[in-house]
Amino acid sequence: MTGSILTLNAGSSSLKFALFDEALIPTLRGEIEDIDGAPRLAARDVAGRVVVERRWPADDASFAVILSDLLEILHDHAGRDGLGSAGHRIVHGGVDHVEPTLITHDLLDSLDGLTPLDPLHMQHNLAPVRAILKMRPDLPQVACFDTAFHHDMPIEAQIVPVPRALRDAGVRRYGFHGLSYEYIANRLALDAPDLARGRVIIAHLGAGASLCALSGGVSIATTMGFSTLDGLLMATRCGNIDPGVLLYLARQGRSPSEIEDLLYHQSGLLGVSGISGDLRILLASDDARAVEAIRLFSYRIAVEAGGMASALGGIDGFVFTAGIGERSAVIRAAVCERLAWLGIVLDDVANAANARQISATDSKIKVLVYATDEEAMIAQHTRAVLFRHLETNR
Repeated sequence: MTGSILTLNAGSSSLKFALFDEALIPTLRGEIEDIDGAPRLAARDVAGRVVVERRWPADDASFAVILSDLLEILHDHAGRDGLGSAGHRIVHGGVDHVEPTLITHDLLDSLDGLTPLDPLHMQHNLAPVRAILKMRPDLPQVACFDTAFHHDMPIEAQIVPVPRALRDAGVRRYGFHGLSYEYIANRLALDAPDLARGRVIIAHLGAGASLCALSGGVSIATTMGFSTLDGLLMATRCGNIDPGVLLYLARQGRSPSEIEDLLYHQSGLLGVSGISGDLRILLASDDARAVEAIRLFSYRIAVEAGGMASALGGIDGFVFTAGIGERSAVIRAAVCERLAWLGIVLDDVANAANARQISATDSKIKVLVYATDEEAMIAQHTRAVLFRHLETNR
C-alpha cells in the first residue's frame, strides 16, 4: 500500500478530515463547516498553522462539488505518492459489522439497510463514500464502525427489555463513540498499563456525550444504547427520557418526524436553557436557566457514572475526553465533586491547567484528561485492513 491515508468523519452539516502518511503520522487536519449553508473549509498543518482556506457560495455548491474540490486540495498535500486510501467513520454497524471492513458495493447496500437504526448519522456517513466511489472508483475505502468496540459487551448490557422478536430484529443496546473509546484504551495501555488492566470509566463529553465502562480495556457497559439519544444530556439531544413522554407527545398529535426533531435537535442543553446548546455560551452566562442546564449536565454525568461503577464493581480510574472533557475545568470539577463518594479527590491547580492527571495524590481514583483522536484510529484501521487485503490477494 502506498500513498497518504485520508480519514473522513461526516456529520449532519460538517465534514472533518485528516491526512496521514504511511507511518500514520498526521500531516494535515481540517473541517468543512456549514455544508448546507455557506460551506467553508479550513485545514491546518502539524504545527497548527492554517495552510488552506476555502469558501463556496451559499446554497450554490453541491456535496459532490465540495468533496471534489476537497480531494483536489488534498492531492496537493498528499506527498509524492498522492492519496492512497480513504477511511470513514460509520456510526452504525448493526449486529453484523463488527470490525473495520473494505467497502464494496455489497457492503454499501448492507449499510443502507441500517439507516433506519440511525437516520441522523448514517445518511451523512455514507454520502462521502458514494461520492468518492463515483469520482475515484479506484481508491480503496474502509468503513470503521463506532458500534464495533461495544459489540461483545455482556448480554445483560445489550438487552432491551422488549419482546424477543424485536430483539431478533435488531433492537438491542449497541453503544457508540467506539472509535474514541478505543483510542483512549490504547493510550492507557501505553501510558498507564496498570490502570489499563483495571476498571476505568471514560467520559466522552462533547456535543454528543456518553460514558463507557472498561474492564481490562474492554467495553462492558456504555450509556448510549439502541440510539445516540440515550444516556447523558447532550447539546441538543435529550439523553435518558421516560418513554411515557414520547407516548404523550404522540397522543398530542406530534408526528414521528416532529418527535425525532424535538429529541435530537431541540432538547438537551438547548432545550433546558432556552439559550444555547453550546456549553461555552452557557458557562459565560449568568442567566438562571443556563445555570440550571449546567447543573443538570453534571448531575446526569455523575448519576450515570454511578451506574458504570456498579457494572464494573468499583473503579480505579476516570478519564475525561472530547471537547468538553478536555477543555472545561468547570465541568470536570463539578462532576468530580459529585463523585467524591467514590474516593475522587481533585487537584484544583492541575485541573485549572488542563493537566494530564488532575486527581490529587491522596485520591483513591486516578483522574486523567486525554485528547481523543478518532481520526488516528480510522487511519490505523484503514492501513491494517488494506495490508490484510493485499496479503490475502497476493
